Amino acid sequence: MGYIRFENIVKNFGSTQVLKNINLDIEKGQLVTLLGPSGCGKSTLLRCLAGLETVTSGKIWLDGKEITNVEPRKRDIGMVFQQYSLFPNLTVEKNVAFGLQLKKMSKNQIDTKVKEMLEIVGLGDKGKNYPSQLSGGQQQRAALARAIVTEPKVLLLDEPLSAIDALLRKSLQMEIRRIQRETDITAIFVTHDQNEAMVMSDMIHLLYDGKIEQSAEPAQMYARPATKFAASFIGSYNIISSEEFQKMTGTKAESETIAFRPESVKLSEERPDETDSYVFRGKIVDGIPQGNVYRYGIGCEGVRIHADVLFQETGLLRDFTECWLSIRKEDCILL
Repeated sequence: MGYIRFENIVKNFGSTQVLKNINLDIEKGQLVTLLGPSGCGKSTLLRCLAGLETVTSGKIWLDGKEITNVEPRKRDIGMVFQQYSLFPNLTVEKNVAFGLQLKKMSKNQIDTKVKEMLEIVGLGDKGKNYPSQLSGGQQQRAALARAIVTEPKVLLLDEPLSAIDALLRKSLQMEIRRIQRETDITAIFVTHDQNEAMVMSDMIHLLYDGKIEQSAEPAQMYARPATKFAASFIGSYNIISSEEFQKMTGTKAESETIAFRPESVKLSEERPDETDSYVFRGKIVDGIPQGNVYRYGIGCEGVRIHADVLFQETGLLRDFTECWLSIRKEDCILL
């Protein structure tokens, strides 16, 4: 049994079934992400663990004990929401101390733990400040400190970075990961952002329509999506039918659907001599810069696919240029 276990979890809101027989184990000390589009059930599952929603059927276990019907305040769970909910009339150190005071710890113990936690989250010099005097990123770290300082059994983070601008968001992703590792707390992170999940997670559980679509480590989920939905959601796979694949490559496909990543497509002016690849012709239709790569749209026998090429390799490739494409057979995923 995992440190956290969801066993046959069903959750209905009226006649709508939001969670459909979820079975999931989470190991102690991991940062796990529940990933999926809006309405897939990821936040509902998190709220069921916190006790903020009751399950329709099934059981929830934490640290070897069933907590399905335990009231929220007795579950020993910390939580950080999108809205940080810091007390505006209290300083940062008093916000962080709040949970320790509820546990009736001594003033010396509280002062020591608050000081240690503020140092861990990089707010050692902000203890006397009020929330209104902090930046958005600092408020997020203060909320994180308040949730962790009581040493809960698990930390839940429900899309805590979604309201933060892109540049700061990337920095805070790494900060949360560092803090989680330093404190060795078990954490569950909810997001709809696949890049965020890839950067932060020990394990990703992809949800779709109230069910677990795939569970895998980030590298495995990126390289080997298990379903058509996983391939479409994790990054930007080219997903084509067996009929399109045969028309494009002249080779009969072994599955109804084939997927391959844009960076797996190699472009050249001359026909490549590659026996372990599918080689075929196409015409460049358009191109869009995306960071350090250029994403080409290519028409191949009526099928449009995408290829990512490093900027320094784009010199000979122009719109409406005919070219050869090659994809290694091992890079094609059968779905």
